[in-house]
Amino acid sequence: MQIAVIGRGDCSSEEYATAEAVGRLIARNRVIVCCGGLGGVMEAACRGAKEAGGTTVGILPDTGEGNPYLDVVIRTGMGHARNVVLVNSADAVIAVGGGYGTLSEIAVALKTEKPVFGLLTWEIEGVRACAGPEEAVSLAVRAGRRSRPSRSHRGPGGSA
Repeated sequence: MQIAVIGRGDCSSEEYATAEAVGRLIARNRVIVCCGGLGGVMEAACRGAKEAGGTTVGILPDTGEGNPYLDVVIRTGMGHARNVVLVNSADAVIAVGGGYGTLSEIAVALKTEKPVFGLLTWEIEGVRACAGPEEAVSLAVRAGRRSRPSRSHRGPGGSA
């Protein structure tokens, strides 16, 4: 399962600490953190995930290297259009703070019926405001599990 953590590249210290906690909790649930791969909220989520032994994926807007906490770097060269790739790569989305780029990712998620959980972010219909990182991650993991199709393929005789 993959959860996208979205937010500003130039976030506040409160947003950074929140995103770091989100990343750590996602990793503890054995879920992959996906993000835009740059600084701020994206870096914080990856840092938290790496400190907890998790895996991180950055879907970059350009052909750069991304933040130092990425395990997998996907260089799109697509600018803000990479937001669609990021959201479509996730089973659920957690927004931490955010500006207009985050708003565009939220819009794509809602349009494609991906669950969105918010911390210190836009208060709009469809985004479930959460009290803290624990609630956001718990709800996102649950929602992500419900939204994933079964990956078990049954062979003859009913065995996987």
